[in-house]
Amino acid sequence: MALDLTSLVAPSRTALVLQEVQNGVVGTPSVLPELAAAVAEIGLIEHCAALAARARELGVPVFHCTAETRDDLVGANRNARLFAGVQKAPLRLSPGSEAVQVPAAIGNDPRDVVLARHHGLGPMTGTQLDPMLRNLGVTTIVGVGVSVNIGMTNFAFDAVNRGYQFVMPTDAVAGVPAEYAAAVIANTLALVATLTTTAALLEAWSG
Repeated sequence: MALDLTSLVAPSRTALVLQEVQNGVVGTPSVLPELAAAVAEIGLIEHCAALAARARELGVPVFHCTAETRDDLVGANRNARLFAGVQKAPLRLSPGSEAVQVPAAIGNDPRDVVLARHHGLGPMTGTQLDPMLRNLGVTTIVGVGVSVNIGMTNFAFDAVNRGYQFVMPTDAVAGVPAEYAAAVIANTLALVATLTTTAALLEAWSG
């Protein structure tokens, strides 16, 4: 039986978590320009901005989970082609740089939490995200960002494995190519996450 979205995302038990929604990934320039183009195509940044603004109004915690790599690569992953490709990009995701900042359209409110990740593929491994959410009494995660190929899928699995409900607005996530991302959402993520849209989620948070 389908879960009632309004009940599922009740502000008292929900957090909005943005995965790698940072200038150097979803903006221009990007370490993954094809992904950034997919983000622009669906208006992902604008959708994330609308969700973050409403979440703040309701007192829903907003977490920005960013990816950073030291310029000297100390502690950086070298065990997958993805990491090698990012390291070859002319842009660096250096700590403190513009590339790791949240896009201006979304902003970083003083109440928001920024959790930088220096290794791995998703925001729940080796970070403070899980314990902080538990300390806040969160049982539902609204997950947005990139990419459906790897990061968002890893995020959904990790969250479900840890006992959270995972809600995904499908117009606030992106992957490449778009047809592949749609197939992953329909055939994999639909089995573990509650799929919705930005408009439907804002409606659930309207009252």
